[in-house]
Amino acid sequence: MAVPLPTAFAQIPRYPLLYPYPSPIHTLTLLSTYLNNNNSTNTTKTPSISLYAKREDHSSPLACAGNKYRKLEYIIPDIRASHTRPGTNGTGTATPPTLVTEGAIQSNHTVQVAAVANRLGLEAVIILHKGTGGGLAASADKASFLRTGNAQVVRLLGAEVRMLESSTVPAEGEEDPIPAILEELRAQGKAPYWIPSGASLHPLGGLGYARCAFEIAMQEQTQGLDGSGRFDYIFVACGSGSTVGGLIAGLKLLEKVEGKPARKVIGVLTSPTKPREYHEGRVLSFARRAAALIGLDPEKDITMEDVRLDDRFVGTAYGVLDAQTSTALDLMAKREAIMLDPVYTAKVIRGLSHWVQQGDLAKDWSLRTRDWEGPDSINLLFIHTGGQAALGAYADMVDS
Repeated sequence: MAVPLPTAFAQIPRYPLLYPYPSPIHTLTLLSTYLNNNNSTNTTKTPSISLYAKREDHSSPLACAGNKYRKLEYIIPDIRASHTRPGTNGTGTATPPTLVTEGAIQSNHTVQVAAVANRLGLEAVIILHKGTGGGLAASADKASFLRTGNAQVVRLLGAEVRMLESSTVPAEGEEDPIPAILEELRAQGKAPYWIPSGASLHPLGGLGYARCAFEIAMQEQTQGLDGSGRFDYIFVACGSGSTVGGLIAGLKLLEKVEGKPARKVIGVLTSPTKPREYHEGRVLSFARRAAALIGLDPEKDITMEDVRLDDRFVGTAYGVLDAQTSTALDLMAKREAIMLDPVYTAKVIRGLSHWVQQGDLAKDWSLRTRDWEGPDSINLLFIHTGGQAALGAYADMVDS
């Protein structure tokens, strides 16, 4: 099913990794009822809130479907175009690229890069950093954490896995190990193609979720939404940042196409390592970079007012399943029989629940609709970015 895109956007090369139809959007009826009934500020003027989930974990036939496949669809044409390095055997033939990327021990991104390497018939080198986040340190069974979950899947996919003591972001005075690894691979006659952690720093990293914005708009027409007839808010995890940035860019382009105000993206931060302002700056830069590629004026059309991040639910450390996040994971499982992941989506549901139950959503909605008569219902879309394969490594942290 083709997603209708403006001409400038549609002409950007893309290699399909997803199913030929949109990832499904499911109504979260039981969770909606539960959160509306347990709204501590519930009054007759409080709008009814309807929750939906866009199942990016059902988006691709490849291993551990999730949000990174959308990003990689736009990066693959560049990977394939990089088959220009002369061979080392004197024949002058091109050397196929070796995909190289990095992440935390339980990185979803590294699994999806390894799967893409398999699809393209390429080798993959996966660098897993023990020092990224606090998941490994918090685990009572560190040996299990290092070999199960996504760490197990990436090995099953046949990637070469290198575990380092370092972090993806070297501390001050520490040497970044990546350049030496890339040089080592070149010395072996390989042509490493570097994909930054989360694919966010790649120049094409935001395009996948700019396209997803148009997919969501297309699906709204068949969802039978009340009130505005579209999703008023979109809640999504904010880690490396280009998923949120891409969505913002795509929705701003939609605003021009539709002639209606953009849907509001709420990015729920998943790490306390950096302050919110740091992430806001990154998301703004990613949104503007994607905007420039899809036909917008990045400085004029995308501003800091478009970036809304919430840092209240980051927990104690990146990758640590704290008690409140575990409760959110349990809530989704028991109310909707949907499994979340312990690093990203469980924190989004924790934040989303707070916004509904503590009145944050109703307050924000009243400010947005102050100058016009808004509907008495709000449609909220949660983007499930996958990652459930990591749950096995968190067995000792999940409440029974």
